[in-house]
Amino acid sequence: MRGKRAFDVLVAGVGLVLSAPAQVGIAAAVRLDSAGPVIFAQTRVGRFGRPFTILKFRTMTVSDAGRAGAVTGGADPRITRVGAVLRATKLDELPQLVNVLRGDMSLVGPRPEVPRYVRAWDPRLRPLILAVRPGITDPASIAFRHEGRELAAVPDPQAYYVRHLLPRKTALYADYVRGLSWRADLLVLARTARAVFSR
Repeated sequence: MRGKRAFDVLVAGVGLVLSAPAQVGIAAAVRLDSAGPVIFAQTRVGRFGRPFTILKFRTMTVSDAGRAGAVTGGADPRITRVGAVLRATKLDELPQLVNVLRGDMSLVGPRPEVPRYVRAWDPRLRPLILAVRPGITDPASIAFRHEGRELAAVPDPQAYYVRHLLPRKTALYADYVRGLSWRADLLVLARTARAVFSR
């Protein structure tokens, strides 16, 4: 989509500047709430299947963050007090503006998954989804914004995610790519903002 990368860079750059005071405050809160690094880094699969390191504010205790699975339920005891607030408001995603500037991600695009979940995608859809940069938000992020509650209600969140949620997400990822347009991206951004602020 022509101009998408330039738009991403402009908005991410402005976003980082405007959110800098908030990010400093969040970083301090994360550090004071529990010992460990402020930023959680994890390998995800990006455009054309290339791995990259996604950045988030840490929301789990450091001893458990390294052992944790890629998905967690909303009531997971490993989530810190500050982390619960960050997850609920999606403020833990703010460092991904750096990923956008680096070219790893876009503002809007299929959410990047860890390698083992990408391998679980429908092989017919995998090349289509990986043809674009992953995004901070997308239609699946909005549709599954209460995913944590659903996962918290099942005994095995990892298995439930793979069997029940991932196929539905994958279908939405593919639909987004097929209908890629400025109108679609702006609509996703508007719906994301409404979902976040309605909390």
